[in-house]
Amino acid sequence: MAPEIESHPTPESGITGTIVAVVGDASEDVLATLDGLRGVETLSLRDSEPALAARRIAAAGTPWVVHDADPLEHVAAAWVELYEERSTLGTLEVEVENALAQFDTGSALMPDYYIVLEPEDAPGTWRHWWCGALGHRAPRRVLPAHAPAAPDDATVRRMLTSLPFSRPWPDPSSWLPGLPFDIPDRVGLRD
Repeated sequence: MAPEIESHPTPESGITGTIVAVVGDASEDVLATLDGLRGVETLSLRDSEPALAARRIAAAGTPWVVHDADPLEHVAAAWVELYEERSTLGTLEVEVENALAQFDTGSALMPDYYIVLEPEDAPGTWRHWWCGALGHRAPRRVLPAHAPAAPDDATVRRMLTSLPFSRPWPDPSSWLPGLPFDIPDRVGLRD
């Protein structure tokens, strides 16, 4: 029998369950290992429009919603490209404005937790995004994990039963505009 999983309410979104975004190349495999777990709805939403993903997440009738969509995907890519000198500050600013507008209208939802698969294998600047620029905002809500080694791998299942309690994410409007000042290798070290 599948273990019972405790829910963490998110009153600011109106959703009473816990939303977990699994990011990384093996996110589909993780969703498969969670399929059929009582109290958990898995949604394959990667590459979906944010508004569609938000509606599907909000419509889930379970205490836990685990999905593979990242509402900050474009912001993250623009931040990485800025610091790899492949893009401009203006591109990052546009992506931040778009993300904030989507959060304001409810057409994007910030997950309660990110499970980041194999962050140690991510290219340098991406690792700094997950573990620095994003992770610095709510360190106990960005959790590294290994990709499942086999279809019956229960690593992420165990993680769901013991997600750490911590302060919630700060309002994105309080930190997304400051991302250009979150320099890889230095984010979280000042102040």
